[in-house]
Amino acid sequence: MKTIFYSTVVIVMTLFTSCSSLAQNTVDTNKNNYVVLTKKVPQLEPIILTAEALKEEDGSNFGQFEVIICGREIGDITDSSKMNDFIERAENAGVQLVACGFSLNKFKVDKTKVPKEMKTVENGILYNLQLQKKGYKSLSL
Repeated sequence: MKTIFYSTVVIVMTLFTSCSSLAQNTVDTNKNNYVVLTKKVPQLEPIILTAEALKEEDGSNFGQFEVIICGREIGDITDSSKMNDFIERAENAGVQLVACGFSLNKFKVDKTKVPKEMKTVENGILYNLQLQKKGYKSLSL
């Protein structure tokens, strides 16, 4: 009788331990994470305004907000007169600006001139899809 009781206790504890470790591997559904894929630097204006509004609306549920810049006009990110204001506003809003490495290579943009505040990924489209798999809400412009 004692053996059955102890075996049952061990099985129940094993089940609870397994369930709690599974719960730790899931995406935090209390945070709203966002990613926007854009081809034009001027679109950063409305994107950052949107991030600011969502940050206020979401409150403590606001998670990550990333903007991936790719395409033919990727070279515009090296123009400090176009980017400095956007970089400052993005940092204040909690927005991570990301440059697509594939676009940088294809359109022969000097990578040393990419602002140091920006993250560069190998493939912006792939990175976007990977974030979506993690539960990010995505928009492409």
